[in-house]
Parts: sequence; structure tokens; C-alpha cells
Amino acid sequence: MSASYTNATMEKFGYPATMIREWEHWVMLLRPAQVTLGSVVVAAKSDVGAFADLPAAAFTELATVVAEVERAVKALSDYDRINWMMLMMVDPHVHFHVVPRYDGSREWESIDFPDAGWPGPPALGQAVTLTSAQIDALVAAFRGA
Repeated sequence: MSASYTNATMEKFGYPATMIREWEHWVMLLRPAQVTLGSVVVAAKSDVGAFADLPAAAFTELATVVAEVERAVKALSDYDRINWMMLMMVDPHVHFHVVPRYDGSREWESIDFPDAGWPGPPALGQAVTLTSAQIDALVAAFRGA
């Protein structure tokens, strides 16, 4: 896959402006609606809509992607647990919503990010929606991590 490859799911989550990190088969995008501080989307750079249809190399690379994503999210949010959810009901291409979980809240740039669902499932409908400037700053903070 080329560095310039996109699909509609990646674009919905703001690619390329929200891109934090890119690998050969995957991208890490900041989720503009932050369920908790450090919520990201890990999307396959592919048109496939079924996880099993990805090429074998994408699965091999996923081990590296998971380790690097979790390390970056931990550095930013100091989560207690992390949830990887494959929710492809609205956005058809293979992607994960990665939501760091913690008791209470985290603060970044004077913005409070509560984990409204703790200790149960993430409260996806109670996300903090960031402005374009805040998205740019959080992407930069991630890249620094």
C-alpha cells in the first residue's frame, strides 16, 4: 500500500489531518470525538470490509501496530485498561476504535476527559468533541510521545 492510500472510513476520521502514525498496512488516527483522553482509530489501508479478507502481511504487521499504539496511548493518558473494538456497522472498512480506560478523568490542555462508562463498557455517546486546533495539538502531542 502506498502512503497516500485512503478509504472512506479513514477520511471520516479526518485522514490525513488526524494521522498520528502510519505503517505499511495500517494508520493510527486521532478520534475527533474523544471517548476518553487518547481515543484513536487504527484503520487498515484497504478497501476490504471483512477482517479475514486482509492480506497475511497486515496481520503480521498488526503485532507491531498494537504494541506501538498501546505504548503511545499509555504515554498520553496513563490508562488503567484499554479496549480495542471493531465496530464496523456504519463505517465499512476494517478498523478498530481504541479507547483507553481509567477510573475518574484525565486532563489535557485544561480540558477534562471523564471515563463516563467506567468500570463498564465505554460510553461512546458521551465523547468530548475537539475543535480543529485541539485536534492538531493532540495529534502533535501523540507524535511527541
